[in-house]
Amino acid sequence: MNASFNQKNMNSNKSLSLIVILFLLILVSVQGQEVRLEKAESFFPNWESLNKEAITWSYLQVPENWDEPTSKFIKIAVSVLKNTSNKEAAKAVVFIQGGPGGSGIELVGNWRDHPLRKENDIVLLDIRGTGFSEPRLCPDLGEAFLKILAKNQTVTIDENEKVAMALSCKQDLLNRGVDINAYNSLSIAKDLHALKTQLGYKKWHVYGVSYGTYMAQVYASTFLEDIESLILDSPIDDLATYYTKNTSNFVTSLSMVFEKCKQDPACNQQYPDLENIFYQVVENLEQQPIKVSIDTKIGDSDEFVYNAEDFKVAIQQALYHKQLIEVIPLLIYQFYHENEAALGNLVAAFSSLLSMDYGVYYCVSCNEVLPNNEFSEFKINALKHQQLNGGISFYQSDFKVCEKWNEHKTDSLLLKHNLSSLDTLTAPVLVFSGEYDPITPSANGLNVQQKFTKSYLVNAHTFGHAASFSPIGNEITTAFANDLSTKPNVKAFEKAKAITLTKDIKLNPGISKLGSSLKEFHPLFILPLLIALLLMIVFVFINTFKLFKKRYTTSSDKIIRSLGILTSIAGVIVLVGFITALINVANSNHFILAFGLPTEYNYLYIVLFTFVALMLISLAYFILQIKKIKDRSVVFSVIFSNLVFVVYFWYWGIL
Repeated sequence: MNASFNQKNMNSNKSLSLIVILFLLILVSVQGQEVRLEKAESFFPNWESLNKEAITWSYLQVPENWDEPTSKFIKIAVSVLKNTSNKEAAKAVVFIQGGPGGSGIELVGNWRDHPLRKENDIVLLDIRGTGFSEPRLCPDLGEAFLKILAKNQTVTIDENEKVAMALSCKQDLLNRGVDINAYNSLSIAKDLHALKTQLGYKKWHVYGVSYGTYMAQVYASTFLEDIESLILDSPIDDLATYYTKNTSNFVTSLSMVFEKCKQDPACNQQYPDLENIFYQVVENLEQQPIKVSIDTKIGDSDEFVYNAEDFKVAIQQALYHKQLIEVIPLLIYQFYHENEAALGNLVAAFSSLLSMDYGVYYCVSCNEVLPNNEFSEFKINALKHQQLNGGISFYQSDFKVCEKWNEHKTDSLLLKHNLSSLDTLTAPVLVFSGEYDPITPSANGLNVQQKFTKSYLVNAHTFGHAASFSPIGNEITTAFANDLSTKPNVKAFEKAKAITLTKDIKLNPGISKLGSSLKEFHPLFILPLLIALLLMIVFVFINTFKLFKKRYTTSSDKIIRSLGILTSIAGVIVLVGFITALINVANSNHFILAFGLPTEYNYLYIVLFTFVALMLISLAYFILQIKKIKDRSVVFSVIFSNLVFVVYFWYWGIL
């Protein structure tokens, strides 16, 4: 019996030794790989004004898979904008961008002067796999999708190419050893909890927008004690209907624009029968797409082909922004009239749509969104709107992508996060819902508000997506975060400026090109124009003075200089006038500039053509009277300066 006992004891000791050794091996394997915050250089080294701000840049090192002790570590990019009141122990607001796959740090410029920053530190991060975080998952996938959109193909071919691109991304991630199952909202919640701890905040305000609101809900449900307050803008209510009701949500929002135009006599006169025209455009583009030229190449092509699906996506995206909502009637009619020049300026909007990290988008979406949505329900919902000829294929194709993405997964690996503990959250919650929001409709706001015991719903009248970032929204969020004991002004948007549908626009695509030149302000490109402007101004002053003092004795000198003065004055009026118009319109609604200028600025075109006519007359007179004109080089210089103006306006396409 003793021998047997000793043998068992020895076996037990061996087992214990093996466990200790295994533990030590695990400990050694993760030694130096603990969760920590590492300082980094500015993510925007060339942005001089930004780098003068009190901003810290760092990487949070966390396990890729929080449930695996031997998981490799990844880096989360973090920026902290210190409060402008220089408070040592300030509260913090952590912002969670939507997408999923959008960069939070890319928005650092928008947060520099945000009123929330006065009393609070602002914490921005690129969620795992996005932006400046490492590794970044398939950063070129969005550009690949843009190339697909640019081509004239059937929905099926577009879908097949999109699936192929996404699966190529997945295979690349697997080849690089990326654990694609670890990129989900629960992992991000754990990242946020670790970040809060590393930064030394006891609690913080959690501000999510769009899909970031779902991540914020998962975070709050998992780490209730971390939450000072929740701010949820354009919230996701139920993942199971996020895709299935996509078509109805779009049509409902767009129908409000149709009705608003119908009730506005001026809009209805300029854009009659807008709703039927919209559906006519869908039908027309299915039969004959529109090919447009673009300034920036997409792949090897400098053309973009709009088909019916591109048109639907363009209008759906326009409903996100109040200023774009205002140009929707104009936009629909530009497609109807096949205005290729104006439509070419819209391609940039597609580029911004596809600017997020689609590797993360599919890791998250195929992990936790699409598996909880039924494609049959999506199709049923789309069939309710037969004139649309199907739902928006850009979203429909995600079902096919995730079907292939999850082909070898078991159901147990598909996530459905438990949010049941949200009703026990004692921290206050502020919810924003946009009236025209086509992706997270206003009904979501009420449903999300009801999940919490202490919550406030702000209905953002006249706004679309992400209304809290408007001036009114900024005031509400700042007052809320700075004093959680006071009820926020939930009716503030009732005083918002009404939607003013754009009317009376003189179409001229050159206006957009002029605006881009001035915005980019390349010195070498603009320098000749500035020199010409200076010469014209100097010529006007000097020669007006000489004419007044009767310094010129011959009629030829008097006439050519009078013509030069009139031409130069017209040129100065034209350039200053167009720049002033651009600034005024941009302050009102910069999207109008993609099409032209309001008709109130028509006088500028009259002055412009008068300027060209005077320049031609001056040039002709100079050539005919060249032998009789004194100081011919001076006169030629101003005529040449006039000619430089004409070349610029011709290059921009305004002439």
